[in-house]
Amino acid sequence: MTKILEKTDRTRLRRLHERGAFDRDTIEAILDAQPMCSVGYVIDGKPYVTPTFQWREGDHVYWHGSSASRAIRQSRGQEVCLTVSILDGFVMARSGLHHSANTRSVMLFGRAEPVPDDQKEARLDAFIDGLWPGRSAMLRPTNAQELKATTILSMEITEGSAKVRTGGPIDDEEDYALPIWAGVLPVTRGVGVPAPDPRNLPGVEAPDHITGFRWPD
Repeated sequence: MTKILEKTDRTRLRRLHERGAFDRDTIEAILDAQPMCSVGYVIDGKPYVTPTFQWREGDHVYWHGSSASRAIRQSRGQEVCLTVSILDGFVMARSGLHHSANTRSVMLFGRAEPVPDDQKEARLDAFIDGLWPGRSAMLRPTNAQELKATTILSMEITEGSAKVRTGGPIDDEEDYALPIWAGVLPVTRGVGVPAPDPRNLPGVEAPDHITGFRWPD
């Protein structure tokens, strides 16, 4: 049975509520498809937003950074807002203000809790393997100093919502008679040809998780 997040004053959609989704399946699918996120927090009464990578494991979303980072230090134990968004297409209408975009987005609210030291390496391996399956086993083990210099924050997925737009333009009825092209310009995500580091050892070839990498849907 699909779990539904409870609507709150912070997550209830006031406009175009039909595009909102509170089911975990939709929210998790968007989180899993977009590793880039933005984390919003308040320091000394002033708002800040930091772009970073996120990954999900079960009921929690994680992100990491330098233990010396002000953003990381100030977020520990505090309420934060984490968002991800995916652009799927430009919606071209017959009026400038009716242009839109097909997007998928998630906004989460919660308390950022530090991951215990003895769990850091496992969480970082999950992050790497989530994007490039099997890569963590190929890497040099993370040393104690690196783990000490890294803070991983987690947030339980309990309050949030998704918003999804699909389809073509929605114009005023009289505008459909105008000789103006309208429709959707799809946006796709892809990666280029791998560029090897010139200091790679001779004979070291790119593994399958590099040559076969595809963005998740």
